[in-house]
Amino acid sequence: MAKTRVCPWWICFTFDNALRRLLQNPKRTIAPYVKPGWTVLDVGPGMGYFTIPLAKLVGDSGKVIAADIQKQMLKGIYKRALKAGVQDRIELHLSMPESIGVTGPIDFCLAFWMVHEVNDRAHFLGEIFQILKPQGQLLLAEPKLHVAKINFNSTVEIAKQAGFSIVETPGIFFSYAVLLGKL
Repeated sequence: MAKTRVCPWWICFTFDNALRRLLQNPKRTIAPYVKPGWTVLDVGPGMGYFTIPLAKLVGDSGKVIAADIQKQMLKGIYKRALKAGVQDRIELHLSMPESIGVTGPIDFCLAFWMVHEVNDRAHFLGEIFQILKPQGQLLLAEPKLHVAKINFNSTVEIAKQAGFSIVETPGIFFSYAVLLGKL
């Protein structure tokens, strides 16, 4: 099996900028799917573009698990969480390339612009399905210029084989996106 290239930690700084916030506002993107008190998994969070807004949305009684295979990404999230005052709501989790390693249960999972980096998508999506609570949801998005539509559709089919159902196909700028549910 070919090894998938993982986005280097230092390039993630380019993803967090004013233009992206204007076109792909993190709070607007995720707010319809997250409630206060929930446990949320942000898998492959980069430097925390969505992690910090997720932590604000889940509130004091909720928790966000930021799971990444790169320590530098998690260090960046911690610094940003401290600055935002939400560090107590975020659990940093160093995953292995072959497993997320989070036991759950979780209410919601965000996999944003990262599934194309996963070698075994069936295992990855099955692992998320297993830790989601009943009625839990996964918002999966991939970048249009980097991932072919046929590959995104293949990922959605793999998710269905894992047990997910399509809930909706939200419009997210510059992305293929699907909201999947454990129904």
